[in-house]
Amino acid sequence: MQREAMEYDVLIVGGGPAGLSAAIRLKQLAAENSAEIGVCLIEKASEIGGHILSGAVIDPKALSELLPGWRELGAPLDAPVSEDRFLILTESGGIQVPNWLLPGCFQNGGNYVISLGNLCRWLGEQAEALGVEIYPGFAGAEILYDDNGAVKGVATGDMGLRKDGSRGPAYQPGMALLAKYTLFAEGCRGHLGKQIEREFDLRDGADPQLYGLGIKELWEIDPRKHRPGLVIHTGGWPLDAHTYGGGFVYHMAGNLVAAGFVTGLGYSNPYLSPYEEFQRFKTHPRIREFLEGGKRIAYGARAMTAGGLQSLPKVVFPGGALIGDDAGFLNAARIKGSHGAIKSGALAAEACFAAVRGGRSGDELAAYPEAFRQSWLYEELYKARNFKPWMAEGLVVGALMSGVDQTVFRGKAPWTLHHRSADHAKLKHATDCRPIAYPKPDGAITFDRLSSVFFSNTNHEEDQPCHLTLKDASVPVAVNLALYDAPEQRYCPAGVYEIVRGENGGLPGENPRLQINAQNCVHCKTCDIKDPTQNIGWVAPQGGEGPNYRNM
Repeated sequence: MQREAMEYDVLIVGGGPAGLSAAIRLKQLAAENSAEIGVCLIEKASEIGGHILSGAVIDPKALSELLPGWRELGAPLDAPVSEDRFLILTESGGIQVPNWLLPGCFQNGGNYVISLGNLCRWLGEQAEALGVEIYPGFAGAEILYDDNGAVKGVATGDMGLRKDGSRGPAYQPGMALLAKYTLFAEGCRGHLGKQIEREFDLRDGADPQLYGLGIKELWEIDPRKHRPGLVIHTGGWPLDAHTYGGGFVYHMAGNLVAAGFVTGLGYSNPYLSPYEEFQRFKTHPRIREFLEGGKRIAYGARAMTAGGLQSLPKVVFPGGALIGDDAGFLNAARIKGSHGAIKSGALAAEACFAAVRGGRSGDELAAYPEAFRQSWLYEELYKARNFKPWMAEGLVVGALMSGVDQTVFRGKAPWTLHHRSADHAKLKHATDCRPIAYPKPDGAITFDRLSSVFFSNTNHEEDQPCHLTLKDASVPVAVNLALYDAPEQRYCPAGVYEIVRGENGGLPGENPRLQINAQNCVHCKTCDIKDPTQNIGWVAPQGGEGPNYRNM
């Protein structure tokens, strides 16, 4: 099908901190050099920031490099960190680790508690003011290649297709967006970035990427309990000592508190539910005390990369680059990725600008990974490289050895530990594991999944092709249900996957099948990551659909 085409110097896929920072830096360089450069940014959410979810505590270092006058420009960083607390929890109690014992990666002096979505909205305003063309509501659906195999842009998704793939009355074909260079900034497990990695063997020689699932609620709490800038991190309960993860409570401005939980997706028990672990976490006395009497006002979930330096792929290929969490620049030891995303976007932009100004197109931007190797971001990730491998040994051993690595060797130990296997390969068979009995939600502090999805403002047109695809429709029952008791029912934080039984005249318990409630999907990508057979593939639905996060 012939598509309408638009051409630019640089195309950016994704309106998160990496993509927006790249766009801003490109236009800054053009202004500094009295040059013209055409920059287009597309975003699958209905608005910039609509799909952005993070804790978030931000290190402003990269933002200060990109926009030194961010304070005067009104950046929404209005809650400086006032206090750090790190708690090791037991079921009913716990201890606070003295701050003088905490490695530097857990200390947040000079950082800010923010809404990353609101920061991205503000970055979008800065980018548009510089002349960047921003198109929200357009999802990159297909990578376009030139005759030499280099990336030449992307096609946006068709709109108005029916569930069977036929064209409905409101059908509109997608557009071909062509560029000399395309930067992929889709965030963790970007579905186009994943294809790029395969097409160009970018993961050759890299460790498997590791992931965590972050689930978050935004609460409006009693003003008497509010401590602006208080940052609480936890380890231990409700997870066992061999499962990586932990909770957070961040006090934002305006009586708002972000409460959340990160579960490492390398867990082995198929009965574990990251969503239910988060609900249990909120019932702990040290956490409940802040939430009681308050009101939950938002909910969301998003996967995050956690493999660190060892898991970074090659970030360049003919015609473009991977930036931000599409590559995996998050620092798991610091539980921070926004500053790395901003820095990687700026570095890629500088390489892009030099190439375009030099009359090049469609080649590898070798200056980008070279600049990364010389940057403070590389040094930071290098110092943190052993954190996740040590934590894979369990909470006690991991905390001890990570502490030694950071305090004795200051992140420069003469060894580098490696990740041995991907997260999806770590699930054990259900017969080898003990089921976990989770308590029923109380409707005040803990909630069921479907009511939570309501608070994410998620919406999908139901009569469209399902964006959660199966390579083999028989696998969910024949393999996942038979061997793992259908873990997709539990690892999904939005109730998308459901085993339905007893249909077509069968007795209860007979004729099981997997039902996919795609309209509930919050685009967290957990299914694409954790499915033990890698049979589920997440692709973009129609542009503008999915969650619509506010203040997240």
